[in-house]
Amino acid sequence: MMTDTLTAMRQCPFFEEFQPRHMEKLMALGTQVQFEKDEIIFHEEDESHLFYVILSGRVVLEAHHAGSTFRLETLYPNQELGWPAVLNSKRQLQARALEPVSAMAFEVSQLREACRNNPYFGCALLERLLALGVEQLQSTRRRLVETLGQTK
Repeated sequence: MMTDTLTAMRQCPFFEEFQPRHMEKLMALGTQVQFEKDEIIFHEEDESHLFYVILSGRVVLEAHHAGSTFRLETLYPNQELGWPAVLNSKRQLQARALEPVSAMAFEVSQLREACRNNPYFGCALLERLLALGVEQLQSTRRRLVETLGQTK
């Protein structure tokens, strides 16, 4: 089972530049978790303690405003969920399983400790987190431009 999980994690773009010893470290820190269809993984404003890599299933990111829930993005296998938690921020969105989901969960305090103890590991992790932030900003910008273009 652990070999299957490691294989699945290696397919995730987030981990493609990690050295094998860093992958081993992550595997030691991670726990495989399951979520049922429509289960809330976390709510907006929740304290952030976990970072996830989706192994199977789909997760929707939602925002609440004026009594309505808006679907913002759907995440698929090999994508990251809740990565800002590593940077110690509150959840900005709600995450809900659209179908049964299997994921690797990482306790952010353990990830931070591993970063302090191994600067090479920490640098690799922080570089990927920064790249994710940039990717998310670019994606949000594209969706905003598309939405604005449709309203003209």
